Amino acid sequence: MNMLIIEDEHFAAKRIESLVKEHLPEAKVLEVIDTVEEAVAWFSSHVEPQLVFMDIQLADGLSFQIFEKVKIHCPVIFTTAYDEYALDAFKVNSIDYILKPIESAAFKRAIDKYQKIYSNDLDKINWKNLTHDIFNAKESYKKRFLVKSGQSYSYLNTSDIKLFYSEDGLTFALNESNRRIMLDSTLDKIESQLDPSIFFRINRKFIIPLDNIKKIHPYLNSRLKLELNSEFTEDIIVSREKVKAFKDWIDS
Repeated sequence: MNMLIIEDEHFAAKRIESLVKEHLPEAKVLEVIDTVEEAVAWFSSHVEPQLVFMDIQLADGLSFQIFEKVKIHCPVIFTTAYDEYALDAFKVNSIDYILKPIESAAFKRAIDKYQKIYSNDLDKINWKNLTHDIFNAKESYKKRFLVKSGQSYSYLNTSDIKLFYSEDGLTFALNESNRRIMLDSTLDKIESQLDPSIFFRINRKFIIPLDNIKKIHPYLNSRLKLELNSEFTEDIIVSREKVKAFKDWIDS
């Protein structure tokens, strides 16, 4: 089985390759491509692979531009950090849509879906219904966090959290009463468990819900500074590389 990876983030590409080896040891990754231009050239001069893993936001544009320039008939599994392009993804020949960071379970579900579809007679597949089912599948996001206090446990509802942040190697949540609560998890893992329409990771240290943003101010070096509804003494800065995605998230 031949595969192609179209991904401009080195570590994301390596993650996909690792998951391919784990779940499809017989598969061969033909190449890793990181731009729209290179992808167009590749499809124009090669036999199509049996499956493509394709990031949506590439170094030189959106991967949907590839479909405008060359005909692609093979199935595609899209990978992306944001879900705003889900509808566009299913206008082309996508069979699944995985949010980053890519977890092994999500990857396996996508592969299982691919194998189920392509082990059947393709002429008998109702592609319209398949696309509808995929697009309308409900994503399960974390509703609460287990919290340990002394020798007892309690829980914190995700909807009551006004800020997630890391400090000195530990992860904390700020609740509605501005009380900070330590969580037994990493910020990376928490980010993958949250609804991306509600929470946004503005930099390596902070994840913030939309309803806690009071005002947005321009800041040094093309960054943004957030004024919160809750009390927090440290400056909340949107990193420069996150500014565009943050603005798109606000404007979605």
